[in-house]
Parts: sequence; structure tokens; C-alpha cells
Amino acid sequence: MSEQTNNMNDPILTAEEDVVEPAFTLGDFGRKIFKGDKVVWSVFIILCVISLVEIFSATSTIVYRHQNIWGPILRHAMFLIGGVGVILLIHNIPYRYFSLLIFVLMGAIVLLILTPFIGTSVNGAERWISFMGFTIQPSELAKISLMGTIAFLLSKQNGQNDGLLFKWMIGLMVAVSGIIAMDNLSTAVLLFGVCYLLMFIGNVKLTRLLKVAGLGIAAVLLFVLLLNVIPESWTDAAPLSRLGTWQNRITHFDSAKELSEEEYYAITDDNYQVAHAKIAIANGGVLGVFPGNSSERDFLPQAYSDFIYAIIIEEMGILGGLFVLLLYVIILIRAGMIARKTEKMFPKYLVLGSALMLSVQAFINMAVAVNLIPVTGQPLPLISRGGTSTLITCAYFGLILSADRFGIGKKKKEEEHIEKNDIDWSDEGDSENNDASSGIEEPVNQLKDKVEFEIIQM
Repeated sequence: MSEQTNNMNDPILTAEEDVVEPAFTLGDFGRKIFKGDKVVWSVFIILCVISLVEIFSATSTIVYRHQNIWGPILRHAMFLIGGVGVILLIHNIPYRYFSLLIFVLMGAIVLLILTPFIGTSVNGAERWISFMGFTIQPSELAKISLMGTIAFLLSKQNGQNDGLLFKWMIGLMVAVSGIIAMDNLSTAVLLFGVCYLLMFIGNVKLTRLLKVAGLGIAAVLLFVLLLNVIPESWTDAAPLSRLGTWQNRITHFDSAKELSEEEYYAITDDNYQVAHAKIAIANGGVLGVFPGNSSERDFLPQAYSDFIYAIIIEEMGILGGLFVLLLYVIILIRAGMIARKTEKMFPKYLVLGSALMLSVQAFINMAVAVNLIPVTGQPLPLISRGGTSTLITCAYFGLILSADRFGIGKKKKEEEHIEKNDIDWSDEGDSENNDASSGIEEPVNQLKDKVEFEIIQM
């Protein structure tokens, strides 16, 4: 009893008991874990939500084949969760360590060379490698590693080694894109085009870029001429089977404008995917039929991958399609703002390269869905169903957030430190001046009083 009364009478103990520590809220946890640009995180979360809703709706054919309604969406959700883990890992790594992507590129080149021999065929294309139950797509690894290598080489330009670095960049771009083009031409063109744009942004001499552009245009014209000249019987063989696929796509895309009305609306094996994508877009209208009510998801073979944008327009309408398009535009704009604030060249090019890879691939997928360009087979980043593509897409977001954290944050800290030092020095200088002036004024005042006293006495 006496101890309790002593504690009550002791003001120090009562004060300590009254102090309440601030609670650790969910918002504090989110800010501690999810660091970096909030706009990029918001776009990522919105794309994930749209992906889960649309994949659950568009995988009806897979559900019918496997008789498992939750299997496809759970698989996709697991990859998205793994992608969040990839972002959390990468955005905590300083950007300077991403120069090691050149070693990832070497491994990706080896895997690309081995894919035709040990690869697994999916939908008639050998683009995947199975290892210990996991299936990876080497072209996705090559895309992110080549982009990071080009960004690193661009950051090392100093006016004297520009010619040598340009040769290295073009050599790597041609080698990697050439290997990928043997089985996936659209990915090779996408990769080369994004790296070319990155070189243009990286202040590579315009004359060199124009020479590369001239050679590229000549190669494309030669390729189209070759497709028109090669007999169809030659493309039946395995080595030239991909040429036959592109021959049919380009021929049908060019001849569609010359068809009669009856032939134009007829659905054949050649225009099956494009025709049903158009029907999906027409069904959607302005507001759509609401998620889960799509009818064309049962007819499109790749409704959950290559043509998922057509399903989005059917279920969410033209307004929903424009909203998804706006999200990728926001990524591109926000990356430009981050790059503008970044002091170092390497994170600047890394951010721009990642944003270009995401947005350009998204624009290509959308253009295919609305029949602006021939079918390419490019998935819609982060929304289409996939394993390796989903994880690599999340890695692009991680690179953007890492450059935002360490590129801009370091510069801000240095500026704040300089401003603080300036304030401290100015305060110290003022105090010293005040002390010195006060020390001088005291004897002067004493001398002044003494002189005035003597004058008055006289």
C-alpha cells in the first residue's frame, strides 16, 4: 500500500506512465515497404486489379478444358504476388548495381542459342525452356538485360569513346535481335526499336543513327520482297515455317482492303482472330457489357493474352479501353519526369528505357487488337496472362522505382545538406561579427564618456 502511494505521489513516475507511444498504423507500414514514386505504384496496382478481373473472365476456354474454375486465376495471382516481391527486391537495390545486367545478357544469349535445341513448344513456337518444373522465356530476359546494357553504355559516353561504344551497342542489338528474330520477329523488332529510341535520347550522333535507319529500312524492304517471292511450298518446311506465318499475316492484312463486302465480313481461318476481335469491340460500345459478360472470350484463341485488349473493350467499353491506354501513357510521362530530375546519366536512361519498353509493347498490343497493324503476338504488359513476361514486367517497374529512390533522393539530400551548411555558416558569421562589434564598442563608449567628462570639467 505504501509503495502505491509513493508511486502516486512521485510526479516523475506518473508522467512516465502517462506517456503513450504513437501507434504503428497501416499507412506507416505501407510507406515503409512501398517506397518510391506514388504515381508509379498507383498505376501498377490499378493494372494488377484490371488484370485479375479480366484474366478471370477471359480464361473461360482454359477453365472448360481443365474443369477447374479457380486454377487459371490462382496461377496468375501467384505470378502477380511474385511480381510484387520482385519490385520490392529491385527497388531497394541502388541503381549502380544494375550495370551487372551485362552478365545477365550473356546468359540470355546462351539460352537463346540453346532454345531451338532444348526448348519446349507452346502453341507451335519453341520460345520457352523448362527447368526443374519452371518454364522461362529467354527472350524476356534478353529484352531487359539488353536495354539495361545499352543504358549503361550510353552513360559512359565522354566525347572520345563515342564511336567505340556505338559499335558495341549496334553489335549487341543486331546479335540479340537477330537470334530472337528467327522464332519471334515481333519481339526482335520491338527490342531493336526501343534500344534505337534510347540511343536517340542518349545524344548519339544523328548521322550514325540515320545510317542505321537507312540500313534498317533496306532490310525491311528486302524482307517483304523475300516474303512475296518465296513460294508457299518452301515455307511448309520447319526452318522456314515462321516465314510462312508472316507471309500469311502480311498478305491478308494488305488484301483486306481490296475484298468485297461479302468477303470482308466472312470469317475464315486466316482472319479468325482479327474478325472476332472486331466483334468484341463492336459489342462493347461506349460503356461495355460489364466484366464477366463477354461472349467473344469463348471464340478468341488468345483472349487472355494477345487479344485481351479486345475483351477489355467488350466488357469495359471504349471508355475502359481509353482508361487502360491512359495508364500506359501516364507511365511514360511519369518516367520522363523522374528522368528529368535524376542527376546521373545511367538511372536516367534506365528509367526511360524501362518506360519505353512497357508503353511501346502496350501500344503494339492495342494496335493489333483494333486491326491497325498485323498480328504480332505481343502480350499486354502486366495484364495479359503469363509467367516470365509478368515477372519481367514487374522488374521494369522495380527499375523505375529504384532510380526514383536513389537517383533523385541522393540529389535532394545533397541540396538540403548544402542549404543547411549555408545557413549554419551565415549564423556563425553573424554571431562572430556581433561579438566582435560588441567587443570594440565597449572601449569606444568608455573612451567617449571619459573625453566628454574632461571637456565638461575644463
